[in-house]
Amino acid sequence: MNYTENVSKKLNELLEKNYDAEAGYIAAKDNVKSSSLKNFFKERATDRYDFGHELKEEIRSFGEKPDKGTSLKGDAHRVWMNLKSTFSSDSDEVVLKEAIRGEKKALEDYNEILKEVDLPASTRSLLEKHRSSVQAALDYVKTIKDFA
Repeated sequence: MNYTENVSKKLNELLEKNYDAEAGYIAAKDNVKSSSLKNFFKERATDRYDFGHELKEEIRSFGEKPDKGTSLKGDAHRVWMNLKSTFSSDSDEVVLKEAIRGEKKALEDYNEILKEVDLPASTRSLLEKHRSSVQAALDYVKTIKDFA
């Protein structure tokens, strides 16, 4: 596998995780009562949708083909989250905990790819921008949870 294919493969894995996160945020929005949380999760879903399109363009810039769709693991996690929030008396807190867990994992995923020494400047810049947004969302969710 050449370098371009290797980077594209990693970006495709990140793309799939962003599809999962987008779907997860949509599910989270549907599982909370608070209108401010609904708005927050809707905004995060939009961010992840946008991240997906940016990643697709970056993958195409390497002459590679972007993957489509969510992962089975992500689909199963959303079903689990829906069940937990359905049977929980405090579904907002349950969903916030899952959002924190998901954002921490997203940061790990971005940091792992950013460890690559030879990333093209456009790829590095894009991933750093995404990572900053994920970090800001994580910080915000942690703050909300602390006040909940």
